[in-house]
Amino acid sequence: MFLVSFDSMKEKTSWYYLVVLILAGEAVFILPFVLPRIFRSTVLDVYQLTNVEWGLNGSVYGIVALVSYVLGGPIADKYPPRKLMAIALWMTALGGLVFATFPSFGVLQILYGYWGFTTIFLFWAPMIKAARVWGGSTSQGKAFGLLDGGRGLTGALFGLLGVFIFSLFISKNVDAALLTERQEAFKYIIYCSSIIISVIGILTWLFMKSGIDEKEILSPKISTKQISSVLKLPSVWLLMIIILCAYVGYKITDIMSQYAREVMLYDEVKSAQVGTFIQFLRPVTGLLVGLIVDRFKITLWLLFSFVASVIGGVLFATGFIEPSTTSLYFLSVITIAVGVYAARALYFGVMQEGKIPLVYTGTAVGLISVVGYTPDIFAGPTYGYLLDSNPGELGFQNVFWMLTVFALIGGIASIIYHRLYRKK
Repeated sequence: MFLVSFDSMKEKTSWYYLVVLILAGEAVFILPFVLPRIFRSTVLDVYQLTNVEWGLNGSVYGIVALVSYVLGGPIADKYPPRKLMAIALWMTALGGLVFATFPSFGVLQILYGYWGFTTIFLFWAPMIKAARVWGGSTSQGKAFGLLDGGRGLTGALFGLLGVFIFSLFISKNVDAALLTERQEAFKYIIYCSSIIISVIGILTWLFMKSGIDEKEILSPKISTKQISSVLKLPSVWLLMIIILCAYVGYKITDIMSQYAREVMLYDEVKSAQVGTFIQFLRPVTGLLVGLIVDRFKITLWLLFSFVASVIGGVLFATGFIEPSTTSLYFLSVITIAVGVYAARALYFGVMQEGKIPLVYTGTAVGLISVVGYTPDIFAGPTYGYLLDSNPGELGFQNVFWMLTVFALIGGIASIIYHRLYRKK
């Protein structure tokens, strides 16, 4: 009965369901993560923070998120995803009003804790469950590939909008711009983003409907039995390791625009453009993976993504890249981005092969994410410490060695997962 229900849902779910899911899936993370990633150097200046201090904001977010994953997972199995996601979008947008005041470090930590609740407790597991509903039993790779690719495109478009707004309000000589001028420009970026996020919340509530009775994908009650049954699955434990390692790689994209600024010696606008370029690699990777991966073994493609991350990490960590080696720099950026974004597009796509029931998706995602997304707690401060303790290229090399080690571990876990579930 479970499989029949799964297939029928795929047939009834419309294309605009996926479009709204994609828009919502990235919009909720624009304020806490996407804008700071693209404008890394600018953000450190306008908020007057060090790399370590900014990383600690992420740690507060991660600690709150850790609890939210556990509690929010079962909630996603009981209530309709679209309603939970819409509320999360509106609450996240409200946080932008505080973000735009350039508050103190302490207030920023409280804000990031608030965002850890709004973006995870009410949003994360419902989004993953909604993607599984759209993918059905035969198109999980397509569902998650298009979701992450589309989210990447949404983030890149927000980045382009941000760079455009920033260039309108900043003087032609970017390096000579006053701090107040930079703050004014970044404030308008925050306000515009908050408005767009709120509108997407309305679209999510009204239009992200699967065309079926929502009760078919909901659990009648939350119980410890469903948690214990999910924890008995080997795929759940392996995905904890795989996602943890892949997410350490994903967090590396937070410093890529900073690398362009401090090592490649680009100005703030050009370094932000590099950050936006990386954002565009995400949709390209996700869309290509989504269109082809279901024809092959999805678990094997997950392994290949970690191999690419290792290659890119070694290229940066060994110090071959210098300001004069522009071609090698962009080749290495592309290699890491493809590996990181492919893994991100695929790791929840293997849940179907790992025999995780659809009705317990929220619970499984919550439990997996408790371990898988701990880099939200430790990656930022660790990267910040490595960068601040060894200013310049050496600090970045240490960060990329860290990426390489985690990618190797993720690759090993992916091999085990592939061998366990390679048979249909």
